[in-house]
Amino acid sequence: MSRDDQLLLPFDLAPSYGRDDFLVGKPNEAAFSYIARYPRWLAPAALIIGPEGSGKSHLAAIFAVESGAQTMRGDHLAFEDVPQLAKSGALVIEDADRFPPDERALFHLINLARETGLLLVITARKPPEDWGLATPDLLSRLRAQPRLALGEPDEAMLGALFVKLFADRQVAVEANVVSYAMNRIGRSYRSVLALVAALDRLSLARKRPITRALVAEALGEVPDDEDGA
Repeated sequence: MSRDDQLLLPFDLAPSYGRDDFLVGKPNEAAFSYIARYPRWLAPAALIIGPEGSGKSHLAAIFAVESGAQTMRGDHLAFEDVPQLAKSGALVIEDADRFPPDERALFHLINLARETGLLLVITARKPPEDWGLATPDLLSRLRAQPRLALGEPDEAMLGALFVKLFADRQVAVEANVVSYAMNRIGRSYRSVLALVAALDRLSLARKRPITRALVAEALGEVPDDEDGA
């Protein structure tokens, strides 16, 4: 390892999850509009479905701030807690496909939501048909809820996301660098996230600003969209 590639200690980044920080565009405007309509929803639950980096947690955080909702990972939902949670007014369950909740608990929670007025947000990368659920009635309940789909980014969203991720790191990037990078990566949130992480690491290790030359080097660390998808 060269001195320029010295090992850096990891540090936690604090993404900006405010409502004004959410990048609204064609891939997500319908989902954002529905969340912003709180509390005038059409059903007791809403499913936010989208790929990694698409803004699921950000939308859920906006809802949580405005509603006072508790946020929990899917596998932290316990059946014995359902009656109390159903009376809480609002709840976010994150990553329901990666960390599957207790199916009996989730089914009971959705059933109670309409009675108690609970508004529930559930995030996942995949639709409930692909969660491997063993309870047909739960799948039926989930299918009946509004599904807020977050699509892959268009060109405008790609560039805006690239800039925002560096703004979260308090780093400014010149427009010509953004254009150079966007013309050379896959058209996915995953590609942007991987490139920003590689650039951040290289910039800190080399003590250099984000330039087109650094982007060219970092691109070698960014997997193709097909790899590991």
